[in-house]
Amino acid sequence: MEQRDFGIVLGQAYVRFVDELHAHLAGGGFGDLGRSYGQVFRTLDAGPATVTSIARGLGITIQGASKLVQEMVERGYVVREPDPDDARAKLLRLGPRGEGALRAARTFHRAFERKLIRQIGAERATVVREVLAVLADDEDAALLSGGAPAKQGVRG
Repeated sequence: MEQRDFGIVLGQAYVRFVDELHAHLAGGGFGDLGRSYGQVFRTLDAGPATVTSIARGLGITIQGASKLVQEMVERGYVVREPDPDDARAKLLRLGPRGEGALRAARTFHRAFERKLIRQIGAERATVVREVLAVLADDEDAALLSGGAPAKQGVRG
């Protein structure tokens, strides 16, 4: 059997992970999640944020982030609150539904990693995690490939 290209294997592993995550979340009543919701959840889990900071984190326009946030508000994942420091601005925070979805996602992440440990052993799973962390870090990934660091948050 011919060895598959590294990028293909990495992409297939990611697609499998995301497919299983979405199935888990849908089974928990979160079948209406958009593809960028996870990043917004992680941002808001750290504390309230503005649409501008969400846009910056996702590498999209403020208008695009506003549309995304509005959808998340309508679905009950995000709540808008007045900014106590700027009467013109609104702060965003996770609503109860968003907190529930984030908890469900984290539960899945832990279970997925435990399953991997059962399949390949704790030592190899630790190496996989370390390698993926290196690949996710732009500077280290660039050094491995001999290129310049990739831009974060830029999406077509």
